[in-house]
Amino acid sequence: MTAAVTAMITAVVGVLGTLFAPVLSQRLTARQRADEAQLAEGARRFEERRDAYTAMNRASRQFHTLLKDALHRIRDGVYTELERDQLEEARRDYRDRYAEAQMVVPERILDASRSVNQVLAGVDAVVKRLDRGLARDGESAEEALVQLKEAEPRLAAMRQLMRADLGVTE
Repeated sequence: MTAAVTAMITAVVGVLGTLFAPVLSQRLTARQRADEAQLAEGARRFEERRDAYTAMNRASRQFHTLLKDALHRIRDGVYTELERDQLEEARRDYRDRYAEAQMVVPERILDASRSVNQVLAGVDAVVKRLDRGLARDGESAEEALVQLKEAEPRLAAMRQLMRADLGVTE
């Protein structure tokens, strides 16, 4: 090869390098931005799931507690309008948190929450009938308290699944 050919090849490579450097830089930057966006989306979804779990756990436990309180007060004949209002507010909050969770949590968590919901909704219906004096055969505050006890291991199982999904192992 002659010096002229070598100089020509060097010039062509230099010009091509100059032309392609911005294109390569742009592609690397675009890839980096896409990776960052993907990480941000993953973090957003994790936060959304964690918030839904926290809200659903809190609301289901509050609803459970107020159902238990209502049954004790109905049994003792001291159930007041204030307690009715508090229970209704807790039921609505629970319903809303449950509905929100249905949009963002995995199916295995929904299965566990359905199991909890089945008990809580059933006992809530009994509380309302007892309060109105329309109890069905065999329905009593004592029997409903026994039914409500079924929610406790279900609540614990749901919480454990949520924690595991969030990566909490202890």
